[in-house]
Amino acid sequence: MAAKGGRKNLKRAVNDETLSLQPGQSIMQVVSLRGSNLIEIIDAKGDKALAIFPAKFQKSMWIKRGSFVVVDDSGREEAVESGRKVACVVLQVLFHKQVRVLQKSAEWPEIFKIVIMDTSNGNSEKSTQENEELESSEDDGMPPLEANTNRRPAELRSDTESDSEIEDS
Repeated sequence: MAAKGGRKNLKRAVNDETLSLQPGQSIMQVVSLRGSNLIEIIDAKGDKALAIFPAKFQKSMWIKRGSFVVVDDSGREEAVESGRKVACVVLQVLFHKQVRVLQKSAEWPEIFKIVIMDTSNGNSEKSTQENEELESSEDDGMPPLEANTNRRPAELRSDTESDSEIEDS
């Protein structure tokens, strides 16, 4: 687990493959990036919440949709009751090696086991929906793109370059 002290302990936490969750901490998956260090996460129950991505991670770690993080959700219920939108704080970003080790342990949530298996086989519901959206966006009523007339095609350029080399000889 990332020790207190900011950026200097981040590399040490990355190299540590063993992870033990403390009380009030849980593994969650990133659903979307909201900007301003806010991310939307989903927990083991399928509930979505907003979490803050601390400044100590800036310029040293990046996350994307589908990444796994360890968050401190001890004050989550209190935050929801008081009406605050941000309910959790990211403590650590889990890397590929750490995720693989955790998948074999009992601490890994069941909901994420299903998602990982589906995406590894390529049979994920999300991927099929995205493919359908891409196919439907191809025929959106727009005319096809025209060729760029500002540049000569690559085939003509290669022919003219070879002719100029022969003439120089």
